[in-house]
Amino acid sequence: MNKKFWLLTSILMIVAMILAACAPAATAVPTTAPAPTTAPAPTKAPAPTTAPAPTKAAAPTTAPAATSAAPVAFTPKVSKNPDCSAGKTYKLTMWHQWSGDYLTAITQAFTDYQAMFPCVTIDLSKPDSVQDALKTAVPAGQGPDILGWANDHIGDLGLLGIIVPLDTYGVTQDWLKSVYEPAAVNGVVWTDKIWGLPETQEAIALVYNKDLVDPKYLPTDPTDFNAFLDKATAFQKDKGIPLVCNQGLGGSDAYHAAPVYFGFGVPTYVDDQGKAYMNTPEAYSAGDWLVKFSQVSLKETSDQICTAALQGGKAGAKWTGPWAIADLQKAKINYGIVPMGKPFVGIKTVMMTKNAVDRGNQDVVLNVMEYYTSAAVQAKLSQVNHTIPAQTAALKDPGVAADPVVTAFGAAANLGVPMANTPYASAQWTPVGDATLAIWQGKLAPKAALDAAQAAIEKAIAGMK
Repeated sequence: MNKKFWLLTSILMIVAMILAACAPAATAVPTTAPAPTTAPAPTKAPAPTTAPAPTKAAAPTTAPAATSAAPVAFTPKVSKNPDCSAGKTYKLTMWHQWSGDYLTAITQAFTDYQAMFPCVTIDLSKPDSVQDALKTAVPAGQGPDILGWANDHIGDLGLLGIIVPLDTYGVTQDWLKSVYEPAAVNGVVWTDKIWGLPETQEAIALVYNKDLVDPKYLPTDPTDFNAFLDKATAFQKDKGIPLVCNQGLGGSDAYHAAPVYFGFGVPTYVDDQGKAYMNTPEAYSAGDWLVKFSQVSLKETSDQICTAALQGGKAGAKWTGPWAIADLQKAKINYGIVPMGKPFVGIKTVMMTKNAVDRGNQDVVLNVMEYYTSAAVQAKLSQVNHTIPAQTAALKDPGVAADPVVTAFGAAANLGVPMANTPYASAQWTPVGDATLAIWQGKLAPKAALDAAQAAIEKAIAGMK
């Protein structure tokens, strides 16, 4: 490792420690991006995602009782199944971000793996703040062997040596391209190395209550924001409630606000070279539209507020992703899904940590990762959790293709902008979220708020170079 790399790493870690005390708290949401709920003024320079003192990890997830369905058979292509006849046992720890009903089927998939290979034990845990915990646990040789998280953290985690590239263990880009969807492949490759295996793709769309929202109020062109504003205005006038609740419009959440900015032509918040796009004419147009849309929407929002509004009949729709479907089904909401705007497309991945290598678990960890992202497992999970598989064969599975939820969110993803996985990606969240909230609340004019966001992003990125 050269001196330049050590210098960059040292700078990042020092910045992290200095800024940890003032970093805003973030709400844990099942998305591919952080979503701070309280934010400083948009003029404050953001920091790369940093870690305050680590929080205590949640207790290991208890696996549900095995279902009557037989476990998915698994024949690996690049890894080797563990030889449980040799007497060696493996105890793996996996940290993840899954929760609620969404987690149940995933837990069962790992239970099935352990049934096939009884010499392997997989402890699933969800830390209260995985990012904070990782930066102290892994360097100390503690924490997970496997990390299930979003692809936009790859650059930061790889730079700090928390995760390791898979190229050394037989994973090639040719194989990756032959198995997974193009956007998913691009999402796990950084510095021309492979840093994880993709499980699912995610994008947000309008999930609406069919019992409240007549089709005439729904967008027919997902890029026509003027028409969408007209329909939202008419709906509020006719029904007395907002047409849609979006936790990024009324809260500081750049991920959920992305369909608006990208829908107006902003190419991305920050590109791979560290260039920001928040002071462009397209961004200003999006800001002007936000001022108008705020007049027919809830003034304050969050994931919880939007969920309660949709389920309680206080809003016609929630601008959200496939992770919300299980709870809507449980609440017996008669829902439909339509694309709107150009959302971020995030890729959920499984990654191997440095711990796995240090513990000699790398071979079985790769096998677990390949199993979990396999076509059979992801097709099965998709039909339960309505996720969009990153595995091409899973996406083409007849049962998956027949799912209207997957079809609708897939259409939304086709419109979207891939999530960046470079270290620069961490500079975008707080400035864009804060600027959007300031515009929404009328505290700053769109141009002033977005210019402040641009300056804050540029300052943060300058500190990374």
